[in-house]
Amino acid sequence: MPTDLPNLLTLSRIAAIPLLVVMVALRLPWADLAACAVFSAAAITDYFDGKIARQRDAVSGFGRMLDPIADKLLVGAALMLLAGFDRLGGGLALYPAILILLREILVSGLREYLAQLRVGLPVTPLAKWKTGFQMGALGTLLAGDSGARVLGLGFLPVSVIGEAMLWTAAALTLVTGWDYLTAGLRHAEAEDGSRTRAPGPAVRP
Repeated sequence: MPTDLPNLLTLSRIAAIPLLVVMVALRLPWADLAACAVFSAAAITDYFDGKIARQRDAVSGFGRMLDPIADKLLVGAALMLLAGFDRLGGGLALYPAILILLREILVSGLREYLAQLRVGLPVTPLAKWKTGFQMGALGTLLAGDSGARVLGLGFLPVSVIGEAMLWTAAALTLVTGWDYLTAGLRHAEAEDGSRTRAPGPAVRP
């Protein structure tokens, strides 16, 4: 049910997006720090919603459908906000952001295709590392140097750290995206091969 705790946690990631937009749009140091906190809290729910659902044996079709959608909406919104408000270090960090966004679209398309074949696309351990670096990078970039100064951490190159994490996430994105793509192509080839080998209708003499 949508009102189950795991599903409510998933929905909270979508509900956090408007608040995230407002915080970034304010362009104030305390708002940057608040944007980081909102994004980080939303990202953490991605771990707990699945864990709670499995513990309570409450895995639902609604949750399986909405979970990847919520993740991609949250990540996509954060990337567009950072790019739109020129928070990606002079534009260089825009390239890993593009790679990450394209990978999300690619995996969504593959999942949709494979779902028609009743084939799952499991999350690999490397993909989990990618997600960790990606979420950490986005949270750090949302806080930025201005948010760090609010906490008295202005001496830390927070933006540079965030960009380094984003490049790491992009590198992992290329590897995991290629793995998912080749898996999808294998299933596509198998489907085409089965159609080719299928006998045609019998012809009566």
